[in-house]
Amino acid sequence: MPDRLNLEAVEIGVAWNLRGDPRRAAFVAEAERTIGLALPVGPGATTGAAHDGQDAVLGSVLLSIGPTTWLFVASSHAPPPAFDTARKALNAARGALFDVSASYVAWSIIGDDAPRVLNCVCPLDLDQRSFPVGHCAQSLLGHVGALFYRPAASTFIVMAARSFAADVKRNLQTFVDQTSTMTHVGA
Repeated sequence: MPDRLNLEAVEIGVAWNLRGDPRRAAFVAEAERTIGLALPVGPGATTGAAHDGQDAVLGSVLLSIGPTTWLFVASSHAPPPAFDTARKALNAARGALFDVSASYVAWSIIGDDAPRVLNCVCPLDLDQRSFPVGHCAQSLLGHVGALFYRPAASTFIVMAARSFAADVKRNLQTFVDQTSTMTHVGA
């Protein structure tokens, strides 16, 4: 019998694009002080903090999405730092901060079959050995660019541009529904 999968919208309270040079100690120190999380360095690296609220699957997380670019995302239940204060402090440390909160939508897919379902529309290898807990990557979800984050072994957060929300939700729901009616053969 297939694993029961849950697909739910995730409320994003804050999404901030952070840019700077991780080789500059002043930037790293200010980013960590301002955001409240260690700056993850390297492809797919993340740092995060769980939150005890309703949206515990997200909490707050800093995702490394490029060599000099990070995305800070916090659920609507995690109080964010003040944006203007954070932006000014990071600018003074030769960094930049942009509020892109209105640009993203997100869904959680929870269940042991989540990697298999996502692989129906995503070319990333989402096996635990290749895409471990705490990892993130940008790829395609069908024809739409998306950001994938794995906060737990059987949980993925998929973020996409708000303008593609209907397409992403339809793709995810279609494959969750199809997978839940499939019979697993073999191991």
